[in-house]
Amino acid sequence: MDPKSEVVLRTGNRMPVLGVGTWQLTNNTAETIATALTLGYRMIDTSGDYGTQPGIADGIKRSGVERADFYLVTKVEEVGDAYQATRKNLDELQLDYADLMLIHRPPRTGAGEDLWRSLIRAKEDGLTKDIGVSNYSTDLIDMLIAATGEVPTVNQIEWSPFGYSDDMLRYAAENRIVVQAYSPLTRTKRLRDETLSEMAAKYGKSPAQLLIRWNLQRATVPIPKANQRLHLEENIDVFDFKISEGDLERLNGLNERYSSLGTLPYV
Repeated sequence: MDPKSEVVLRTGNRMPVLGVGTWQLTNNTAETIATALTLGYRMIDTSGDYGTQPGIADGIKRSGVERADFYLVTKVEEVGDAYQATRKNLDELQLDYADLMLIHRPPRTGAGEDLWRSLIRAKEDGLTKDIGVSNYSTDLIDMLIAATGEVPTVNQIEWSPFGYSDDMLRYAAENRIVVQAYSPLTRTKRLRDETLSEMAAKYGKSPAQLLIRWNLQRATVPIPKANQRLHLEENIDVFDFKISEGDLERLNGLNERYSSLGTLPYV
């Protein structure tokens, strides 16, 4: 496994195993994205409500990386016309298509079946290669599948050793849905955990690198945010070591359904 490694989605399309998140990355967005792509990142995660898409477009241009050589994930909100929102996102990104378009979160009632139908249409029209969801429980995903027959390729959810669900991981594997992990570094809130720090020192790595590697070895796809070159370099330097099975179990044992946002929406 290396920065160019990919996972195969249920559609046969491929996704990089590691990306860079852009939530709240509103300062120096273009410079950060250009740096990330230069360092070897090949997946960018954004959303229509982040305010980062114009800067991402500029950063992509600065990097000189061709469109076929990076993977772009963006999202539509839980209200409004998802098809038109897809078009607006692409306009802001100055792209002809997204690689993956997600429903950002479930609406207050129901699973968002009409939103899902609009994303199916967007995929059929070539505006995105794949479609998926974010912050969805297994029950809500089942509702989308029952209504349309279309299975999401991805569920993007908050995910770290401190907060995850084996039930969700089993469900995802059974349905060939990739779990994409946002806030895999707990928004820095748990990086000083004693067990994590002790184990990181054992491997000669930082706590952040250990959290990213934990995701990679559990076949989930982390998208850590970083807005400094030093952190971008640190987060991608996770392919030269492997966590032992025993230590992986110790990290799994840290699970307390922790969420930096308050609650895990899929538990």
